[in-house]
Amino acid sequence: VFAKVFSHEALESYLPKIQQVIQESLRVWSSNPEPINVYRLYLVCLDVTLWVLFLRESQRLSFTMAVRVLLGFRVSEEEMKHLFSTFQDFVNNLFSLPIDLPFSGYRKGIRARDTLQKSIEKAIREKPLCSQGKDYSDALDVLMESAKENGTELSMQELKVLERLREELRGRGLLHNGCLCPERELSLDTIISLRYLDCVIKEVLRLYTPVSGAYRTAMQTFELDIPKGWSVMYSIRDTHDTAAVFKDVEAFDPDRFSQERSEDKEGRFHYLPFGGGIRSCLGKQLATLFLRILAIELASTSRFELATRQFPRVITVPVVHPVDGLKVKFYGLDSNQNEILTKSEELLGATV
Repeated sequence: VFAKVFSHEALESYLPKIQQVIQESLRVWSSNPEPINVYRLYLVCLDVTLWVLFLRESQRLSFTMAVRVLLGFRVSEEEMKHLFSTFQDFVNNLFSLPIDLPFSGYRKGIRARDTLQKSIEKAIREKPLCSQGKDYSDALDVLMESAKENGTELSMQELKVLERLREELRGRGLLHNGCLCPERELSLDTIISLRYLDCVIKEVLRLYTPVSGAYRTAMQTFELDIPKGWSVMYSIRDTHDTAAVFKDVEAFDPDRFSQERSEDKEGRFHYLPFGGGIRSCLGKQLATLFLRILAIELASTSRFELATRQFPRVITVPVVHPVDGLKVKFYGLDSNQNEILTKSEELLGATV
């Protein structure tokens, strides 16, 4: 049932709406005279077992994408703000001690979860009434139909990465004079065929994995003498830091995932940003699609830079996140790509 929500056909149907939501958000970010606090990368499991990537201001973007694209909610801006606030209450209390007392984080998280559940249930009940005039199928449509069928910082290196990504977009006829070509539709197959973009996304996820690790239960006693039935936590972050297959692990090097090097192909469990085995993240294709479209839109329609002199210190507990937020200033591109690159190069001498 859930596999259909993340099938190729389903992702193709979500793509226009995802692109629309991202474009609208980038216009808002670029028009804001103040830096945007891009903060806290989350990989959150909702009660409907849909896995979605979230950031702080990008968290708002991702939440909007999830509500409008995945669930197909038709809600006002006020309702959206309320839902987002409720969702933040839920996320902020995920790691609370399980002490059920009034005003405790645990109780607050439970209340937020229940509110979100009720909103989802209400959307399901009203779904037949909201389908008229729709020109796309959201994930909830697919899920319900499937259930019926089944009965159930800027440096020279980073500027080079960005320009190489733009070059790939130009090579595919998607980018002209710094703008996405309106006459060329961004299809799922085209996005998947962007090999360097794929390498960039993989390298980001290697360095900043959404979650530090996950739990598994030992099904039988094995060579580490872990008794059957014990819960074992494996560390995704430490695996990426120590795996022998990755050369110069501190460097941001997308080419490690190129066909010529393929460092991630030297073993089954050296690279696992979404977990591994049969229990790997079901929504990983949707999450990477969202990241791909966001990267394409950023490379083609925005110039962006850190608003602080140094990159903030990053901690890994409970999830990977910058200590004091990640403030980024966004600028909308004019159609002169060369001029934009010249402005970016002026930043190279700065410690950002």
